[in-house]
Parts: sequence; structure tokens; C-alpha cells
Amino acid sequence: MFFKPVYILILAVTIVIDYCAGLLLEREQSLPKKKYILLLSIIANVGFLGIFKYFNFFNHNISGLLSVFGYANAIPYLNILLPIGLSFHTFQAMSYTIEVYRGNQKAERHFGIYALYVMFYPQLVAGPIERPQNMLHQFHERKYIDYQRIADGLKLMAWGMFKKVVIADRLSVMVDYVYDQPKHFQGIPLLLATLFFSFQIFCDFSGYSDIALGSAKVMGYDLMVNFRRPYFSASISEFWKRWHISLSTWFRDYLYIPLGGNRVIKWRWYYNLLLVFIISGFWHGASWNFVIWGALHGIYLIVGIMTENTRSKFNRVIGLTKFPWLLGTLKITTTFILVSFAWIFFRAENLSDALYIIKNIPLGWGRGIHDIISDSLVAFHTRTDILYLGADFSWFITGICFILFMEIVHMIEERRKDNVVNILRAYPAPIRMTLYSCFLVVVVFFGIFSRNQFIYFQF
Repeated sequence: MFFKPVYILILAVTIVIDYCAGLLLEREQSLPKKKYILLLSIIANVGFLGIFKYFNFFNHNISGLLSVFGYANAIPYLNILLPIGLSFHTFQAMSYTIEVYRGNQKAERHFGIYALYVMFYPQLVAGPIERPQNMLHQFHERKYIDYQRIADGLKLMAWGMFKKVVIADRLSVMVDYVYDQPKHFQGIPLLLATLFFSFQIFCDFSGYSDIALGSAKVMGYDLMVNFRRPYFSASISEFWKRWHISLSTWFRDYLYIPLGGNRVIKWRWYYNLLLVFIISGFWHGASWNFVIWGALHGIYLIVGIMTENTRSKFNRVIGLTKFPWLLGTLKITTTFILVSFAWIFFRAENLSDALYIIKNIPLGWGRGIHDIISDSLVAFHTRTDILYLGADFSWFITGICFILFMEIVHMIEERRKDNVVNILRAYPAPIRMTLYSCFLVVVVFFGIFSRNQFIYFQF
């Protein structure tokens, strides 16, 4: 409504349709009629998403295809804004009607509570994508002031703010410097910007999720955990069990399993995986870059499944299995490299830029290293562009230090199998208060508060 007040009608219309669909699905006994009701609900939700997010994309591609044969496309482009968080709202609304259709959730009879489920402000614009089984019953419960919940929620919000404004927004300055004009660079800056983007998008999105979970917790509500230290994954399969969990489980439950999952012949299993990830990529954005990003992850999974036995045998032959820590480190490093490579397509402005970056990361290293170690004033200016990505030395080093600090915290969480808020609760109050005060000082003095919305707001 802030950008265009009439857009509130999108929420109003879909809320009314899905609320009524839920009641009709619960009341109707005929399976064909239930399927018809569910289909109408899905069409309504996907229809709005298709118009606002994908109409111009398909129209542009149709125009390009027709031009090859000498024809002009008479269909005009729509001059419309994409409502913030429409993709998240659509999937959350669809999960309600699907679960009612399956009999896993009773239809919500209180219109206000159903509307609250769809529009719950902490997670409306960027998730996590909630399920009705987790949220609807919480809106019926009376909430009481609980000091521990409020304190835990505020700590979680502070941790999310640290990841967002101290790390993500700091890294974005350097990432944007390279990715906004990638054809001016080769080698080192392209590689550093790509690695920094891997941490930027994680800190941006998981930071938002922490703020969403924390603010909901302050008010007495529990949202699902959306991230579990994904860059500690030892495989792509594990990565998707730790990254954007609410979306990956949505696709698993409502698309992958209905397609047959892995309970089909092998080629169909591979097809199911690839299709789900291509659709997942397209969900993220109306661009071929996102489709390729999704397809890459699907291919990673398929190749991983096909080579699992061979890789295990190879590790045994060369003796890596005798050193579990080394084998684990190699797996985590390989997974991170594969994920970071795919992020190139996610971040690049277009396919041409993405292909240029991939082609030119291996080039120009000799000149880059020479400029870095050179003492001349001319080289120092070049070195700033190459090594510091347009930022000064302190900005660059501060970003790296905070990444290392975050990963140390993640390592502790990984070993303790708990989050940092619960871990710190075991320490004496004076130590905790000192740590919290120092942490808030860091957020205030090192946070970047003058730029950048959350990346996932665009989806």
C-alpha cells in the first residue's frame, strides 16, 4: 500500500477466495468437486503471481521468438510494480488450501484469524513460508507477558540485525562495485566479489529470518527455523536441508512428492529433481538467470546421486576415510564452491554478465598479484580496485573479520547443536550482559544503515 494503495486488493481478493475455498473443501465430500475447488483457489493465487511477476517475461520472450520469423508482437507490456513479498504470500496461502484438501488441517472459520495467518507481519514479505498446522492454532491461544521469551526474541533480532547491517550491507558495497560493471574486471576481483556475495545473500536473508523469528517470539509466536548454518553442508542435498528450509520443504511436500519423488524409476526420479529445481529457480525471479541457477542445483543433485558409490570407493582407495576431519572439510569446501558458482547466475544482472564472470575468473591473476604486491603509487590505486573492490582497506578487512566471527559462532553452534542464544544462557549474568552490550555497540557503530533493502523483498 505504501507504493500503490490499490494493491491491498490483491491480498483482500485472495484472502476471501482462499477462506471460502477452505470452508467449501471441508464441507464437500465429492473428490472431483474438491479437486475443482482446490484448482480454482490455486488458479486465483498463481494468476495474480503470473500477471505481476511473469507476464512481461513471457511477453518479452514471445516478442524475441516472433522477431526471428519476421513478426511483431502486438501484446503490450504491462507497466506494473511487483508487490513486495507476493511470491511468499502466494505459497503460504496455497499451503492452507492444499492442507485442508488433504485433510491435514481443519478449515479456519474465523475470518480475521485466517487473514492474520496470511498477513502476519513479521514474515509476510520474505518468509519463512509458514504452514497452517504451525500457525493457526497459535492465533487462538491467549498470550501472556513472558520475560524469557521477550529477551530471547530481542537477542535473536539483534543477531539478525548484525548479519544484515554489519555484514550483508557492508559486503554489498564491494559486491555491487564489481557485479554492476563486471566487464571492467578479471580474476581476483571477480572471485572475491562472488565469494562475498555468497556471504552477503546468506547474511541478508538469514538475518531477515532471524528478525522475523525474534519479533514473533517477543509477541509469543513460534515461526519455523529457516536456516541451519547452510555453509557447513557436506553435500548439495544437505545444503537444501539447511538453506531456506520453508521453501525447500514446500516444494518437497507440494511438488516433488506428488510427482513421485524418489519412489519411481531412476530416470523419472532425476526428472522430478530437475523439474522441481527449475521451477524453484523460476519462483525466485522472472529471468533465465534464475532458471539456470535452479537447474544447476538440480544437476548438482543428480550428479551427486549418480556418482555417490564411485566417490565413496575412491575415498576408500586413497585412504581419505581414515581421516574423517579432512574428508569432511573437503566435502564442505566442495559444496561451498559449487553453491558459490551457482550464485553467479543469481547475482549477475543478465546472462551475458554471468558468462563473462565465469570465463574471466581464471584470467588476469598474474597481473592482479603483481599489482597487489607492488609498492608503486600507480599500482596502489589499481590494488585498491583489485583487492579492496572499490572500498578502503579498513572497510575490506572489517568485513572479513566479521565473517570470520560469524563463522566461529556457527562452528560453536554446529558442535553444540544449539543456537547462540541458548548457549549464552548458561553463562553468569554479568558475563552475558557484558557480551550483549559489546555486541550492540558493534551493531550501532559498524552497521550500515543508509542503504539496501532486504534482497528477498524482490521475490
